Amino acid sequence: MSDGPEPGRAPAAGTAPARRPVLSLALATLLEDVQAHSGAVYLLRPDEPVLEMAVMAGMPRAFAAPWERVGLSAPIPVADAARERRLVWVGGEAEMARRYPRISVVLPYPFALAAAPVATEHTVYGAVFVTWPGTRAELSDREREHLTATCARLALLLERAARKDRPLGNEPDVLAAPASFVAETLGSVEAARMVSRLPYGLISMDLRGRIGFLNAAAAELLGRPAAELLGTVPWVSVPWLNDPMYEDRYRAALVSQRVTSFVALRPPGEWLSFRMYPSTTGLSVRVTRARAVAEMTGAAPRAGPGPSRLVTISQLLSLAGALTEAVGVRDVVQLVWDEVAPAVGSQALALLRAQGGRLHVLGHRGYPDPHVVERFDGLALSERTPGTHVLSNGVPAFFDSREQLERLYPSRHDTPDGFAAWAYLPLIASGRPVGTCVLAYAEPHLFPADERAVLTSLGGLIAQALERALLYDAKHRLAHGLQQALLPHSLAPPPGIEAAARYLPATHGMEIGGDFYDLVPTRPQAAAVIGDVQGHNVTAAGLMGQIRTGVRAYTTVGQAPHEVMSSTNRLLIDLGSELFASCLYLRLDPARGRAVMARAGHPPPLLRRPDGRVRVLDLAGGPLLGIDASARYPTTEVALVPGSVLVLYTDGLVESRGIDIEDALVDLGGLLAEIGDQPLETLADEVVRHSAGARGRADDVAVLLLRARDDG
Repeated sequence: MSDGPEPGRAPAAGTAPARRPVLSLALATLLEDVQAHSGAVYLLRPDEPVLEMAVMAGMPRAFAAPWERVGLSAPIPVADAARERRLVWVGGEAEMARRYPRISVVLPYPFALAAAPVATEHTVYGAVFVTWPGTRAELSDREREHLTATCARLALLLERAARKDRPLGNEPDVLAAPASFVAETLGSVEAARMVSRLPYGLISMDLRGRIGFLNAAAAELLGRPAAELLGTVPWVSVPWLNDPMYEDRYRAALVSQRVTSFVALRPPGEWLSFRMYPSTTGLSVRVTRARAVAEMTGAAPRAGPGPSRLVTISQLLSLAGALTEAVGVRDVVQLVWDEVAPAVGSQALALLRAQGGRLHVLGHRGYPDPHVVERFDGLALSERTPGTHVLSNGVPAFFDSREQLERLYPSRHDTPDGFAAWAYLPLIASGRPVGTCVLAYAEPHLFPADERAVLTSLGGLIAQALERALLYDAKHRLAHGLQQALLPHSLAPPPGIEAAARYLPATHGMEIGGDFYDLVPTRPQAAAVIGDVQGHNVTAAGLMGQIRTGVRAYTTVGQAPHEVMSSTNRLLIDLGSELFASCLYLRLDPARGRAVMARAGHPPPLLRRPDGRVRVLDLAGGPLLGIDASARYPTTEVALVPGSVLVLYTDGLVESRGIDIEDALVDLGGLLAEIGDQPLETLADEVVRHSAGARGRADDVAVLLLRARDDG
């Protein structure tokens, strides 16, 4: 993420050598030595694991804006180079899309990149990257030597500067000055005359896209006086060129150093063709009328060889941002359907995963007949299908038409899905395949090189989201299983007592917590307990299990309520945990119509009498468990006549931001007074459903309801 460049540290007065643009000169020399066309130097901040761009050369800094400031753990080449102290090589757009989709999604153009650490034997100071246009098989030995030697020299310079307490900082970027005509020289004057006589428009732009020269024909075609256009960026100064697609073509030309073209409509109905000829100093643009093309096609011509639907960088970044919001696998499927599929013009999608040697369908959307996709669930990976093939080799597959797909996979004759073109994208995260994304199109669809690169990089972003989602779902299943194992599977109340319980985990974290409840039969009586260990994580859940086991053991050996509470308190202290717990323990004696209660910092229970009156029980109590080994827990005896309902709960039921706990208890009492005579299971559901705390669920919620009845 970019926070913008920070200003470099100002050198001390009178220290001329420190004013020299050391980093800029070294970078410019490196670009010339290895014949690269752009690059940048990053410096590692001394106070945090963050790389900051100190200087860039050959390209406008805006091209690398998302990476001006990056974390050392970020999945981009310069971070990998600095963190792992090794040279990183990416040979072209396909490899970039597979390995670094975050870069490819913003710069889906053909270029190769090398990144190297700037480090001494003991200290890493930063990293350098350089790029070349097009695709290259490998880095030559000479280029590798120049790159590593330059980085070594830079590291020594940075080390010396640090020793002198004059660290190097940001420097002006190195951009070639735009070429301009000098009227004082005869040759330049004649060249300007020649250009002015040409019947088509000519524009000279610098690396930042600013117009440095244009002839009269270009000014006429753009519909603005030349004086108003000089020094401006055309997609800003010319309203009908104010479309991100045209700026994207300019970026594509500079990064790839390839001739790039597009067609734009000048209102009301004149089409103009723009052809860009890039170099390391800027671009020359030829502008001509393209009316014949527009009449022949009857529609807006396609803008060059770029992707027809993924036309804006901001849209791609929006897609990437949306995928980071996915939590579970279902979220990923839905977000891909809501965000990615419309952007690429796909009418259906499926997410597949390999597990246990078989293909599994994680989710799908857009298929009129769901069985078309679901019949592939459980398919052996040895079967020859495009989904299994892409999973095994990690290479995307694009099929422009049904004929092309069925020619390579004849078995698809027997499994038509009603679509006419497909993109099979391998989902590779952390260097391993996690699944396949299938995008289906209703009509035959061509996949140009740029669009394939964008789709492949989107596959990488989907893979990272899916990997996180699979991990989250696995943790969720583990947490749910652990919670269920620690809570009682069923309640076995004694004669004369009816019981119902509910547990809701917090909606944040792992959905596992320290709230617990239990009902321990000790015929003819019974003991009930409810408690809350601090936190909602595995540690809290584990401690909760130990407390629950301890309460059961002390109850079984016949300890009185106050003894059970004291013994549990000492147990918690002996365990050496730094967590505390609240607890409410009661011994039920339905035959005598009473309950004896002991409380350790727990919210008081509510009692609903048979006539509908509800009151909060004022119980004596002691401190939280785990604080004072000598703490005492006095008991209170409460009458429990047939028809009475005891409501035991944890604070998550009544505590909610913005709501006073007293008001929440009043509301709960009103609910019990109104519907407290309903069946206990129904009442438990209603208590949870109407609770303000349970709706927000910032904390775990446990509820235990006990109703005395006359079984005689």
